[in-house]
This record gives sequence, C-alpha cells and structure tokens, in this order.
Amino acid sequence: MGEHLAMDIGWVLAAVVLVAVLLFGLMSLRRWLLELGGGTVECSLRELDSGSGVWRLGIGRYVGDELQWHRIFGYGRAPRSVVHRRGLMVINRRTPSGEETAALTPDAQIVELKDGDHTLELAMSMAALTGFLAWLESSPPGWPIDLQSSI
Repeated sequence: MGEHLAMDIGWVLAAVVLVAVLLFGLMSLRRWLLELGGGTVECSLRELDSGSGVWRLGIGRYVGDELQWHRIFGYGRAPRSVVHRRGLMVINRRTPSGEETAALTPDAQIVELKDGDHTLELAMSMAALTGFLAWLESSPPGWPIDLQSSI
C-alpha cells in the first residue's frame, strides 16, 4: 500500500512541476512575441483614478500613436492599458520616493500623465523616459501636446 501511495504522490508532484514549467514557458513565449516587432520598453504603471495606487510591472509597446501596456506576468495578448498620444498631457516628472523605491527599479523616473479623463503614472528608466518623451514630441503637426513646465 505504501509503495502505491508514494508512486501516486510522485506522479502528482511531477504533474505539478510540468504544469509550472508549461506556464512559465507560455509567459516567456508571450513576452518574446511582444518584443519581436521592436518598439518595447519595460515600464511600471500605476492608475491614479482607481485609487489602489499599486505599481504593476509591465511592458510598454509603441504601436503607431499608442503606447500599449501589457502586464509582465500574464497570458493575454491584449493590452491592459492604452495611452493615446493625441491629447496626452504630461503633468509631472519625479524620482521615486518612500516605499516606491522598493517597488521600482533603482534607475526609475516617474512621469504623471493625463489621457482624457484618465490619470496615470509610468515609471521607467531614464533612457526609456527619454525615448517616451521623444515619441510624444514627434507627433504629427497640429496635434496638441501639452508638456507642463515641470518637465
């Protein structure tokens, strides 16, 4: 009886490990597919409208006039949040403070944005922020871009 129980437990543990490896493989494949076309940057996002104030790690992907944000630990192909370049306002730029320093990468810079009625913050490296601001400023002529004086 003990042999069969040990063998059953072994099969269950092997199945659990196999499922964990498959899930990790799917997440890795998803990230590779997101980064395949280029125009991606690692960035954290915090939605100020929701009231939760939680930083979520993700990948920003530039697609035309949108920055599509995908959670880094996820399986879906659809973006969780989309930042539209047209009418986007950059409200503030700052370095992480307090508990944010533990949640974000050491070289992170935070930029607060207003996209219509939606207010959010993006945290990214200085190089990624420079690229984001260049993408924002390179919009077609006649598009309203509002970079506040604090930038």
